[in-house]
Amino acid sequence: MARALAADPFLTDDELAHRFRVSVQTIRLDRAALQIPELRQRLRNEASRRLVEIKPLGRGEIVGDLLELEPGKKALSLLEVTSDMVFRKSRIARGYHLFAQAHSLALALIDSEVVLTGIGKVKYRRPVYTGERLLARAEVVRCLGHRVVVQVNTTVDDEPVLTGTFMVSTGGRSVAG
Repeated sequence: MARALAADPFLTDDELAHRFRVSVQTIRLDRAALQIPELRQRLRNEASRRLVEIKPLGRGEIVGDLLELEPGKKALSLLEVTSDMVFRKSRIARGYHLFAQAHSLALALIDSEVVLTGIGKVKYRRPVYTGERLLARAEVVRCLGHRVVVQVNTTVDDEPVLTGTFMVSTGGRSVAG
């Protein structure tokens, strides 16, 4: 179990139980014996361990839990889809939540006090439902003076649900990439 969580710290107790063909209670007991915290605490620990100051956004402006940030290089965030984020009838997440996670992650990557979005192009790959966890990975792919191109890929259980490209500007200041 420790190796599985080292590879993917976002696995839930239910997913671990299914993977190892044991009960959820067995997973919880094993986690306790191995002194492995539950999912929410693992997420908090990971975020506080890796978090650095985010210049263009305040901490409350990032959509999702920021798990990793290397300014000018890459970032990672996790967002769990809750019932208030979906359409009541279909239980499908509203697209603007997925976009907001990707967009805020792209902006957080830029090491500048001011960041403006020039172009944001996204493609939704499949519907997302209540309870699913969105893992967004952002990466700077090109720096063109004060313009930066950021690629964001969002997955649910390694299945693509959104791909996006954002061209952002640092308000005239060059960015080293």
